[in-house]
Amino acid sequence: MGKPTVKLTPAMKQFHHFKEKYPDAILFFRMGDFYETFYEDAKTCSRVLGLTLTSRSKGDNPIPLAGLPYHAVDGYLKKMIQAGYKVAVCEQVEDPKKAIGVVKRDVVRIVTPGTLTDDMLLETKEDNFLCAISIGAKDAAISWVDISTGHFFVQGVAENEVLDEVLRLGPKECLLPEMKGELFEAEVKKLATDIRQLAGAIVTHRPGWYFDGYTAKATLLKHFGTKTLEGFGIDEGFEGVAAAGAVLEYLKETQKTAIDHISSIRLVERKAFLQVDQVSLRSLEVLRTIRSESSKGTLLESIDQTLTGMGSRMMRAWVCMPLCDVSAIELRQDAVAEFVDNDTVCESIRKQLKTIADIERIVARISTYRTSPKDLIALVATLRSIPLLREVLGQCQADILVGLAGRCDSMDELADLLEVAIEPECPAHIRDGGVIRSGFSEELDRLRGISKDGKSWLGQYQQSQVERTGVSHLRIGYNRVFGYYIEMPRSAADKAPEEYIRKQTIKNSERYITDELKKYEEQALGARDKALEIEQELFEKLRTETTKYIGRLQGLADAIANCDCLASFGFMSRQRGYVRPLMTDDKRLVIVDGKHPVLAESLGSEFVPNDVTLGDGSGDVTIITGPNMAGKSTYIRQNALLVLLAQTGSFIPADKAEIGVVDRIFTRVGASDELLRGQSTFMVEMTETANILNNATERSLVILDEVGRGTSTHDGLSLAWAITEHIANAIKCRTMFATHYHELTELAELLVNVKNCNVAVREWQDEVVFLHKILPGGTDKSYGIHVAKLAGVPKEIIVRSSEILADLEKTFAKEASGPELTRHKTAEPEAEMLFVQKHKSVLDKLSELDVNNLTPIEAINMLNEIKSEINDL
Repeated sequence: MGKPTVKLTPAMKQFHHFKEKYPDAILFFRMGDFYETFYEDAKTCSRVLGLTLTSRSKGDNPIPLAGLPYHAVDGYLKKMIQAGYKVAVCEQVEDPKKAIGVVKRDVVRIVTPGTLTDDMLLETKEDNFLCAISIGAKDAAISWVDISTGHFFVQGVAENEVLDEVLRLGPKECLLPEMKGELFEAEVKKLATDIRQLAGAIVTHRPGWYFDGYTAKATLLKHFGTKTLEGFGIDEGFEGVAAAGAVLEYLKETQKTAIDHISSIRLVERKAFLQVDQVSLRSLEVLRTIRSESSKGTLLESIDQTLTGMGSRMMRAWVCMPLCDVSAIELRQDAVAEFVDNDTVCESIRKQLKTIADIERIVARISTYRTSPKDLIALVATLRSIPLLREVLGQCQADILVGLAGRCDSMDELADLLEVAIEPECPAHIRDGGVIRSGFSEELDRLRGISKDGKSWLGQYQQSQVERTGVSHLRIGYNRVFGYYIEMPRSAADKAPEEYIRKQTIKNSERYITDELKKYEEQALGARDKALEIEQELFEKLRTETTKYIGRLQGLADAIANCDCLASFGFMSRQRGYVRPLMTDDKRLVIVDGKHPVLAESLGSEFVPNDVTLGDGSGDVTIITGPNMAGKSTYIRQNALLVLLAQTGSFIPADKAEIGVVDRIFTRVGASDELLRGQSTFMVEMTETANILNNATERSLVILDEVGRGTSTHDGLSLAWAITEHIANAIKCRTMFATHYHELTELAELLVNVKNCNVAVREWQDEVVFLHKILPGGTDKSYGIHVAKLAGVPKEIIVRSSEILADLEKTFAKEASGPELTRHKTAEPEAEMLFVQKHKSVLDKLSELDVNNLTPIEAINMLNEIKSEINDL
């Protein structure tokens, strides 16, 4: 912005003071009924918000200015946040009427993408996470919070998994330490770039002391009012302390108010949840589709039948973090089964859920002094619906539903207080008055009576003056400059009585005041202002009283969210005919007539169901061959999605299923994200494959689609063969590999835990029909030319390619007598083969030796010969 070159008014001196204090934010500077922006801020707001750009002063150095009305600030804030800006809101913190000199101002909050609390600025179905990343010498950690709900988490992660976690969480803003040192600077810079490009989050750098372990621990202990973090399961020296402390410090910096609703922090143990990295989330289209980056057509969009914002946000968490504990999964399944079997109970609960407000976010606004009268009215309506919800849940038998019934706390005493205190049809803001219900405060009622009676007095006074002067067009008016006045046409000015004191002359009228009118004004306006003051005081007392219930309200919100998710699963499963999968701790994955949970809904009866059998002794690895467009990719993704869905506790689209719990899902399918980062297709392919080979366990599920296609045929086939061998022999995890390398089908003859499947195709009169049915056995045809024909490739190219294919097949047939891949399939390790070749003569002598008839002297002589021979090699 630069230092001003002209003499500044006291107000502009204030502006410069706050702008220097918050240089990275757009400053909304309150002046009367407007928020003004100046200099570069004004130009930015004019461009982003469509505001008219004017100037505050004329002459050689005009100051660019753009203003917006204070009562519409929320809408403008939303546009600024969506455009990726931070906004510092600077308010007048004293009554201008009582100010001596310039009105006192202060920045009351800094609005950033990760620190939103107002409903208008938030997405109902999505968490609004702020996260912080701390990278230590040995490990890393990530902490995240949604200030709009009070949920606060911390998790230790390997450094190479930080980005995966960020993309899974989808934060709106990410805190990183300010860069120091060349190595650290490059590391943080790369991470910041990846977060901006891939997660779409803004990155905010904060001083290193924010991430200092000692300072962070002190910040956490002070906030929670404890002497240790052990009660949260957090150990001394845990890297997550630094990340969590940075989150809280940033909230203190931006909110400048209480954040008591953040009352605990949850340590997330990765091993308790099915881990799905960002590559798999994208490949399986769990949250966003690959083509459109939209939520429409995703797994989450398809299965989310929740009716509350709290339930929808919890559903997303369940989908991103499915369970790994069989008992925990079965608890959810029991509840879903009860809803499936008892449609009346399910519908009754869902009917009640429709009446429930977003308690989590209301509580956050209560805690941060930003609650509105409408919030409290919504809270009353919600609390009044809880007894019926509790009654319906009380009819259930499933353990988890019985527990939820016990957690349905209706807080009748709070509901009673708010019901008698708040006017049901109240305005949206306390500043407008009319919020406190009549009968709640005698003094307020008295002052309102004065104001109400005053209006009738004004009417009577106007009528009396009309009769007195004989001027029918005489009227009583009001403005903020000199209060109430009598207005008469200028042509009737000679009829004004002596006690009329002229105050203003306008085009066709004269304006007067009288002692009687001013006396009324003092009484009426004083009563109105005092009434509004009392209303604000009473409303603040109600807010303060409500804060005593924050813990109970948050517990109720969690119970409602759980109930909503389980009822959603039950409703969906009943509507779609889903079945309960048998969950086990072994490696079996058996699904009969399984369907893709998204495509089956859009295609209906046209979708072809398929079976899968893995890990039951018939094989851990299935190699799937067949032409493009036949359904290989859909099939392997379908089975991964069914496993994921089953481990959330939901039923799945199948006739029957037995699923051994999976610890991680890995996919190697697409590369579009990484291509944006400048990596080649094949490099991306190998990097993701390496991640699988280095991190998959025996309990993982691996989905491979056309691995090896990014390089030459021989290189690709060799890699695909070796990768499949390694998975089958070393990792031994459940794997589905869709490929066009038909040579890989030979592995089923060589390795006991590998089997083949193919996609059924029917050939008829030189045409190909894809049946989309997975059958046992391999295939040696790809039908690529037929697929090209279906895709609309010109006829002359189809004919020519058929001729070339015929020639190539003849050539390859002649070369078939040469070495075959199977000759090398059981090749011993390289070191062992070199040893055999080098010492062949020695090994031959030893193999021919008759040990039973060898004398001691002969044995010694033989050993000397072997030793000499080895030394000569």
